[in-house]
Amino acid sequence: MESHHGEIQELARPTSPPPPQNIGDEPPKTEETKKDYHKGCPGCQLEEANEIRTGIPYLNFFYICIIGLTSTLPIQSLFPYLYFMIRDMNIAKQEEDIGFYAGFVGASYFFARIFSSVPWGIFADKYGRKPCIVISMLSVIVFNTLFGLSTRYWMAIVSRGLLGMLCGILGPIKAYATEVCRKEHQALGMSLVTSSRAIAFVVGPAIGGFLAQPAEKYPHIFSKESIFGRFPYFLPCFTISILAMGSCIACIWLPETLHFHNDGKVGSADEEAQISEEVEAQVGLSNIEAGVSSDTSLKNLLMNWQFVSSVIIYCTFSLHDVAYLESFSFWAASKRKFGGLSLTSQDLAIVLTISGAGVLVYQFVVYPFIVKYFGPIRPLRPAAILSILLLTTYPFMHNLQGLELKVLINIASILKNVLSIVTYPMVQVQPQKQRGAANGISVTVLSLFKGVGPAGAGTLFSWTQKHVTGLFLPGDQILFLVISMVAVVGLFMTFKPFFSMSNALGRS
Repeated sequence: MESHHGEIQELARPTSPPPPQNIGDEPPKTEETKKDYHKGCPGCQLEEANEIRTGIPYLNFFYICIIGLTSTLPIQSLFPYLYFMIRDMNIAKQEEDIGFYAGFVGASYFFARIFSSVPWGIFADKYGRKPCIVISMLSVIVFNTLFGLSTRYWMAIVSRGLLGMLCGILGPIKAYATEVCRKEHQALGMSLVTSSRAIAFVVGPAIGGFLAQPAEKYPHIFSKESIFGRFPYFLPCFTISILAMGSCIACIWLPETLHFHNDGKVGSADEEAQISEEVEAQVGLSNIEAGVSSDTSLKNLLMNWQFVSSVIIYCTFSLHDVAYLESFSFWAASKRKFGGLSLTSQDLAIVLTISGAGVLVYQFVVYPFIVKYFGPIRPLRPAAILSILLLTTYPFMHNLQGLELKVLINIASILKNVLSIVTYPMVQVQPQKQRGAANGISVTVLSLFKGVGPAGAGTLFSWTQKHVTGLFLPGDQILFLVISMVAVVGLFMTFKPFFSMSNALGRS
């Protein structure tokens, strides 16, 4: 109390006027206007260059798009042909077990990423974003190629696991997108990361579905004796590896954004690159660090409930999405006697590519209007409810044939994928310090949930195919009912007391 009285008395004292300045003298520089750039520091050089160049860094943003697209393709290209790949490996003793084994191949990528996400984030904070990106692209080139050459089940599991462990790009690329440009362009940089992933929804299934089994689909081009005939699933993986090689070469011109000063400290001219107000406004959370001390250790990040709860909610909906994608592909490829649709890998590619194109149109055309009138995260609850209702219609498509089936399955797939990406803005605003480590935490939890998704969906799918005529519900209806329940859990989590900022999801 005494100190407060002292401050009041000090403020009440009359102050002498500032000394007069001569006309033409420049105003004295304050501490706020000074910027101390360190010679030889790549982060300082980039900040200094961004002060001079006020325009959008189109070339750097182009590299971000290409790298984001290439790193996502190994995941999205897998869905059209994974069922057939496991079938050809003859690991399943009966046809109903294919989904069980296929689920663990899809899960191995995410389970391996659990153990590497935080170390990759720390690595990116200590040694730079660029080395992390380059190593990730090299891992795609090597292990995605080996996956395409896999003829044994264990080879597929190991190559996918090593790819997930060494491709640590998801967290650092988000941090890089906000650091490579001026503050007024950071929201655009973040949107390009999500846009590149949306483009992968189109390109990935097309590559996987149209290029898998080329000797069967294009016998006049590929013979059965060629490498693409002996390894039916090598061509889509090899194509993605070529694109990754181009991305790796593009990294030569990619500037480093992390600050390395001669005193051995890692910092920046502004203490550290900050997430801008535009990015915070875009996701609808004004200050995720409220109430958190200045200590930015991992322990304090985990004690920030706003941060943790938003991560868990986002990961729950991500589990729902990946379980749906895995189950949909298996269900559509399985035979009609098991309640499936008997689609080929090429048919699946068409459906997934069209739905990906729908997502792309939504994100660039419709999404800006929804954000303008409703905000970016308020549509989350209505989208979750509509998604649950839509999934109840899927089992009845088994009774459709021909053009009617093609039209309705494409409409349903487009709607489901569009409703899924409405949950993307729910991903939290990262704390403004130790950005790579914070991204690493969220990616670790996300990888755990996404690993459970394919493994659980594959196991459930195999069980439902063995119980096509159940006492309670047919197997295919149980499959989509359980997937819907995951979305129901996520929906309840958006309310208090679990989510302390649930008011942000309501109408203003």
